[in-house]
Amino acid sequence: MMCQGNPLTQSGLFGRRGFLMAGAAGGLGLSLPDFLMRRAAAELKQYEFIKARAKSVIHIYLPGGMAQQESWDPKPYSPLEYRGELGTTKTNTGEVICNSMPKLAKQADKYCVIRSMSHGEAAHERGTHNMFTGYKPSPALQYPSFGAVVSHEYGPRNNLPAYICIPNVPNEYAGTGYLPSSYGGFALGADPARDDFKVRDLNLAGGVGPDRFVRRKTVLDKINQRFVSATAADNVSAMNTFYERAYDLLDTPAAKEAFDLSKEDAKMRDRYGRNQAGARMLMARRLVEAGARLVTLTYGSWDMHTNITNGINGQMPALDQGLSVLLQDLSERGMLDETLVMVSSEFGRTPKVNNDAGRDHWPKVFSVMLAGGGIKGGVIHGASDSTATEPDSDPVSPADLATTMYHLLGIVADKELMAPGARPIEIVDGGKVIQNIIS
Repeated sequence: MMCQGNPLTQSGLFGRRGFLMAGAAGGLGLSLPDFLMRRAAAELKQYEFIKARAKSVIHIYLPGGMAQQESWDPKPYSPLEYRGELGTTKTNTGEVICNSMPKLAKQADKYCVIRSMSHGEAAHERGTHNMFTGYKPSPALQYPSFGAVVSHEYGPRNNLPAYICIPNVPNEYAGTGYLPSSYGGFALGADPARDDFKVRDLNLAGGVGPDRFVRRKTVLDKINQRFVSATAADNVSAMNTFYERAYDLLDTPAAKEAFDLSKEDAKMRDRYGRNQAGARMLMARRLVEAGARLVTLTYGSWDMHTNITNGINGQMPALDQGLSVLLQDLSERGMLDETLVMVSSEFGRTPKVNNDAGRDHWPKVFSVMLAGGGIKGGVIHGASDSTATEPDSDPVSPADLATTMYHLLGIVADKELMAPGARPIEIVDGGKVIQNIIS
């Protein structure tokens, strides 16, 4: 709060009186930059402490736009051209989801489905931006992704990168935005489902033993210190940070082992499924168990403009198996309560099946699944109308979803981070915590 009797906090800086005040500050021994910094410090927001419910996040992103009707929000009483060809199955909580997900139907007590997600962006890129940042796209500023913000706020744990992407950084909006590039995601660079899977750059080069590695690191450290001190460029300091974290990872056997799926019991690998969905989800579990804070993985291509029934039947079984086992596995290990699992897509699909037996882009209403990390299991939040055209109750925006995720991680979503030009930008602008899905 500003003290009314303090002449340095009255009036703005950009009028005549403001400049006179700045001059007065100089007379008191404060330079103009000092004065501006002190004023900014006086106006900083105060943030209340939020106790974290979740220690880690597994973000399963389904690129292309998964149809809500053929997954979490079927419409069995609508005409065929709206409901589609697939049927429904009852969950273990008595709700109904699409019969494409029979294994997940048996795990419904562990997760919450939001059936009223909504935004206005029907283009893939813009919808993806919304669902990775909580912000509408802006030509003036690139916003940081969830992973970059979590990395910025918490940093590495157990010498594992805070933010990891499986198999690669999924899109340009999964990056650091206006934050320094040192908070970017560590990409595996290969698919864990491949028989020859190996994380790139995770082993010493041939002929380089531990002693030689230490000598090289010492020399490089000296070079880097001189080089970094000579320039303040973000990419230079970020590269130095990357090297330091890479050394920490190479020098920590337990951290390196987290990336090695061969250490996993063969029966567990079979249980998840020896396919892309299963291997990527199993890898995500290993990484959060070892200390990663946010793991983003992608699976499939859900942009089904034609023959959606065949598309769902081709891709959904592996997702159904891998995700249901992930929830079971986390629960059996005592990790589900502290690991938030989020399944999202950039938007949903049109209410009516098109002339090519597919569905087109539809951002007005779609579904997201959340589990663990402080989320109530067995809950359906919000509803779409009878044809899945728009929200019928309790609409949820990307900002609301992001704010809720950050809240569960103990991060204040309206905290201001500093963008280039000393511009304070809120992590999320205007989002609300979805209170009734929190346990």
